[in-house]
Amino acid sequence: MADQKELPFASVLEALLVAEDIPVHLLYRLSDLSEADFRHFGKEWQGVAESRRVALAVHMAEIAEDNFLVDFTPIFTYLFEDSSPAVRIAALDGLWDSEDQTLVGPILDLMRTDDNVGVRAAAARSLAHYILLAEWGQIDDSQTSTIIDGLLAQYDNPRAALEVKRAALEAVASASHPRVPELIRDAYEEGSDELQLSAIFAMGISADERWLPFLEQELSSPSPDFRAEAARACGIIGDEDSIDALEYLLDDENQEVGMAAVAALGQIGGERAYSLLARIAQDPQYEVFYEAIEEAIEEMEWMDGGLEILALSEDDDDFDGDILDELRLN
Repeated sequence: MADQKELPFASVLEALLVAEDIPVHLLYRLSDLSEADFRHFGKEWQGVAESRRVALAVHMAEIAEDNFLVDFTPIFTYLFEDSSPAVRIAALDGLWDSEDQTLVGPILDLMRTDDNVGVRAAAARSLAHYILLAEWGQIDDSQTSTIIDGLLAQYDNPRAALEVKRAALEAVASASHPRVPELIRDAYEEGSDELQLSAIFAMGISADERWLPFLEQELSSPSPDFRAEAARACGIIGDEDSIDALEYLLDDENQEVGMAAVAALGQIGGERAYSLLARIAQDPQYEVFYEAIEEAIEEMEWMDGGLEILALSEDDDDFDGDILDELRLN
C-alpha cells in the first residue's frame, strides 16, 4: 500500500467517507488543508450518513486531544453548522486547546442559541480554556470579559437547562472575577446534587485554598461521586495538607474514588505523596491501581523535575521499572 502522504487527497477522502472500516490513520491528512482540499471536503461531507459523520468527528477530536501537531480547526469550525448535535459537540470538544480567539463569537452563539442542550453545554465547556490561557498570559485577555459575561448570563438565566448551568459554572471557575467565589458557595450550599458536584469541581479549578476545608469534608461524603470529585479538586489545588485524607481514600470501597486519590497524589507531588504511591505499588492488594500509579509518578516527574524522591524497587515485577529509572537523579 502506498504511503498515506502519496495518496491523492480525493482517494484519502473517499476512503475516509465510504470505506467499510474507517482508516483512522488517514484522518491526519485533514490537518492543515489547502483551500482547494477544504472545499472538496465540504462538498463531499454533505452527502455522508450521520453515523459516519459522528464517528469521524469523534475520531478527530480524540486525535486533537493527543497530538499537538495536528490542526483540524477549520474543519471543526465548519462542523459547527452540521445538522447532527453529536457532530457539533465533537467539534467543540476538539477545540479544547485552541488559541484562535476568532472562534469565541461562534462558540458563544452556539451556547446561547443552539437548539440542543448538549451542544449548548459543550460550548460553555469549550470556553473555559480561553479563560485559563488568558489567566496564564498565553493569550491576550481582549475576549475574556465577553466570555465571562456570556457564561454568567447562562448561569443566571432561570430558563437555562441544568446541564448548561453546570457547564457555565465549571467554565467560569478559573476566572479572577469577584462573583466566582459567591457562585461556587451558593451552588455548593443550595444547589441540587448535580450542581453541588459542579461546585466541587469548580473549587478545584479555581485553585483557591479557601475551599480546602469544604473539600476535605467531602472526602468523607457518603456519596462516592462526591468523594471522587473532591479528591480530584484537592489534587488540582495541590496542598500537601490534603495528603492524609487522600491516603485514607486509597482503601475506599469504590475503585473510582481510589483512582482519583492516586491521581491527586500525583498532582500534589513531593516526597510524602511519592512514598505513599511507592508503598502501594509494591502491594498486590493495590494491583488494580498499578497503571494509575505509574501515570501519577509520571505526573510528579513532569511537575517536580529534579525532585529527589524515593525510588521503587526495580525487583518488583508488578511495576514498570523504566519509569523509576527516569525518576532517579543522574
